[in-house]
Amino acid sequence: MRRRSFWFVLIIYFVNALSSFSQQDTVGLNVPTMDYSATREYVLGGITISGVKYLDRQILKQLTGLTPGQTLMVPGTEITKSVKKLWDQGLFSDIKVFSTRIDSGKIYLEYYLLERPRLSRIEFKGIRKNEKSDLEEKINVMAGSQVTQNLINTTKKIIEDHYKEKGFLNCKVNIIRKKDPRFQNTVMLEADIDKGPRVKIEEIKFEGNHVFTEKRLRRVLKKTKQKDVNIFKASKMVDKDYKEDKKKLVDFYNENGYRDFKILGDSIYRISEDRIGLLIRIYEGQRYYIRDITWVGNTKYPSMYLSQRLEIKKGDPYDKKRLMERTNTDEDAVSSVYMDNGYLFSQIIPVEKRVEGDSIDLEIRVFEGQQATVNKIIIKGNTKTNEHVVRRELRTLPGDLFSKQDIIRSVRELAQLGHFDPEKISPNPIPNQAAGTVDLEYDLTEKANDQFEISGGWGANMLVGTVGLRFNNFSARRIFDPKAWRPIPTGDGQSVSLRAQTNGKYYQAYSFGFTEPWFGGKKHNTFSFSVYRTGQTNGRKKDDPARQSLNITGVSTGLQKRLKWPDDYFSLYTGITFQNYELNNWTQRFLFSNGNSNNFSFNVTFGRYSAGPNPIYPVGGANISLSLQITPPYSMFSNKNYSDPDMLDSERYRWVEYHKWLFKVDWYLNLAGKLVLYPRAQFGYLGYFNKAIGPSPFEGFDVGGDGMSGYNLYGITTIALRGYENGSLTPMVKNKDGVWKKSGNVYERVSLELRYPVTLQAQATVFVLAFLEGGNAWYRIQDFNPFGIVRSAGVGMRAFLPMFGLLGIDWGYGFNTVPGKPGAGGSHFHFVIGQQF
Repeated sequence: MRRRSFWFVLIIYFVNALSSFSQQDTVGLNVPTMDYSATREYVLGGITISGVKYLDRQILKQLTGLTPGQTLMVPGTEITKSVKKLWDQGLFSDIKVFSTRIDSGKIYLEYYLLERPRLSRIEFKGIRKNEKSDLEEKINVMAGSQVTQNLINTTKKIIEDHYKEKGFLNCKVNIIRKKDPRFQNTVMLEADIDKGPRVKIEEIKFEGNHVFTEKRLRRVLKKTKQKDVNIFKASKMVDKDYKEDKKKLVDFYNENGYRDFKILGDSIYRISEDRIGLLIRIYEGQRYYIRDITWVGNTKYPSMYLSQRLEIKKGDPYDKKRLMERTNTDEDAVSSVYMDNGYLFSQIIPVEKRVEGDSIDLEIRVFEGQQATVNKIIIKGNTKTNEHVVRRELRTLPGDLFSKQDIIRSVRELAQLGHFDPEKISPNPIPNQAAGTVDLEYDLTEKANDQFEISGGWGANMLVGTVGLRFNNFSARRIFDPKAWRPIPTGDGQSVSLRAQTNGKYYQAYSFGFTEPWFGGKKHNTFSFSVYRTGQTNGRKKDDPARQSLNITGVSTGLQKRLKWPDDYFSLYTGITFQNYELNNWTQRFLFSNGNSNNFSFNVTFGRYSAGPNPIYPVGGANISLSLQITPPYSMFSNKNYSDPDMLDSERYRWVEYHKWLFKVDWYLNLAGKLVLYPRAQFGYLGYFNKAIGPSPFEGFDVGGDGMSGYNLYGITTIALRGYENGSLTPMVKNKDGVWKKSGNVYERVSLELRYPVTLQAQATVFVLAFLEGGNAWYRIQDFNPFGIVRSAGVGMRAFLPMFGLLGIDWGYGFNTVPGKPGAGGSHFHFVIGQQF
């Protein structure tokens, strides 16, 4: 109607104007008599803009698209187009065009433009203040916007949809436009909202179901629930959720073999003002079964082998979705057999060859095509990490056959580096079927992985604080390049760490570590070096006879080599460690109190690490390791009588001897989506060579509490067991002087943890967990009982922030009492910053 009115007004104005032109023509202006049934050519003499108050007239002239001096046909399309251009700006509520005069074949036009009012604000009535911010965020209309009917209608719909999602199906919104006296040419919109009562689904009924009960079908609707079965989710009616649930209903029947299933219709009926019922009419059809499966076109692999990979057998219910998953989309689908052997251009197409009664014969057509070789490897997004660091981790090399499995493994290796966001590593094959090649593009997103550590933990009856720096993408070869210090040389994937721990004058520790993951530059051989010193006192001054002190100085170095057998997830670590212990009246922990003791050990660890791809939140794979730490059996080559009760401890333990065995296994089982089951088990044993000497005073196990996972505190390996006080499960024994001391030489720990992520973004990885846990410690291997463990359960949360590392809190409840230690079990919170429990 607006368009028709516009054309009518335009014609009237031109008729009036041209009528005046005709009269002028009769008085000698040489303007020919106008024929209104035909157009006439004029030269545009000029344009004027009227009616506007706030817009630039010169710009509006330019928007018409007309310029003085051009030839116009009047009436004609040029003027029509100029009006349309102005109208499309959405700035005006009315546009009129006049001819002000005609002079010597020139026509002068005036555009009268009525500006739309602008929005000053939107006010809401009928709702609480805390609801207004949500609506403002959803509407997201800036002050100063043109107020159009479309804006009003859109705002009304947003408000109604917002409340319908919350179950207010009867919500009514009336928007009134009012002049705002505070500003010129502005209006305010007043939204009067009547939410009405919250409407809930009282009942959901099905019509036409014979195979599955209504109760079973209601469980399929994940988001649309009726009131009597709703425990954890509101029984509100949300159109978007309901549409998704209807698709789930179709999928459910299809997955059970009902390929002809249909939803015939649905209806909503009112039970009361705030209660509705939902009726869904369905047609189930008959159930279909797979009668026969034949393969066509496969020459590289036999049909029997492909059928085994398909994992669908004759007689199974026909499930089209599962058929597509097993042929093409699953990670281990039939298509992967071909994709892992270079057949990038292969296609696997399942076809229903014959349908008879309730039986379906499948024909799976295989188009193998030619093998594709990798042409170029393109690296994108590595703004900080040098390209050679990325390329050396890739399993896809130019000239190799294309392999889907190699791409998956390459993504895992890149994620394990820690330099890139594992959720955004995107491999993109760029095929060239004519040439039989493919370019592989790895699109990476750098993330901050240097860490500033501020951590705290409770151990040995003291609060220990830690400050540390860890640079995880260091470049040693650029140390002497002044331009590289921004703030440090980076890009070569090396790791440098500096840490300091303290409890004031009672405890101090300093350490330095360096790691080169590709020692020599050609193979994945990880070289590591560390040096550290710790000191603990009772707080007395050095010249005080009552002063007690313990100082530990150590250095270690090692090389971890990636193996090719049994597969290249295995690795072998070998290293040496030297530690010196200085004890002065130290009665708090070890089996002796005074003297100087040396610990020189060889370390060997054989392990397999296949967890990934996200190292912070693995969703599959395992981490298994068996390690041995052993010292030379010095006593076997000494003439000393270690059975002599008068031998000083400083002499007996001058060179400690032991063999320490550790076995650990962590599994990551992906249950559904990102839900992960994390079972793990650990066992440790500290043995000795000489019965006369007995267990080593160092390297034992302290079990219970938050543990600070494997940190070597005061020569003791602390083991977490949540739900119990720190160290409360370590047995107490008497030394030769009759003093009770802690000494745990065997331990066992098992746990079952269920994890679910809140967010897996690079800037923050957060997940929640629930756990069952058990374990214990024993003095002798003869006392070890794998079933004699204490148990606990609890919940917790982990948050990984690139700058600070892993942060965590757990609440655990220990179910067992610990003899001689009342209160060791029961309810306990465990906090650790910067270390995993």
